[in-house]
Amino acid sequence: MSPRFDAIGLVVSDMAASVAFYRRLGFVFPEGAEREPHTEAQLPGGLRLLLDTEDTVRSFHPRWQPPSGGGRSSLAMRCDTPGEVDTLYEELVGAGHNGELKPWDAFWGQRYAVVLDPDGNGVDLFAPLPE
Repeated sequence: MSPRFDAIGLVVSDMAASVAFYRRLGFVFPEGAEREPHTEAQLPGGLRLLLDTEDTVRSFHPRWQPPSGGGRSSLAMRCDTPGEVDTLYEELVGAGHNGELKPWDAFWGQRYAVVLDPDGNGVDLFAPLPE
């Protein structure tokens, strides 16, 4: 028996805001997930995204404290086209989310941008640039 990578877990301060943010990115959560202390979205390839409220984490780890500052974690979302990076960035920023890095043509060959989720976690949006 050997361990296998199965899930990415994020601790969230506002479940409703986090579920709404990740739904905008295409994650499918069960109906009513925004009112639960724990929820999961199945990802292509078998991984899962787990969201837990701070109170839920404290219930089984009483001395847990939320990290301070930003950059706690980052998720990367591949878009189909460079234009989709721009569109999704504008949609998320227009919905009130913080844009950390406006879309730009990165020297490594991608259209690239970063938006912060409601807890300040970076979500990278990228797509390969045409050759």
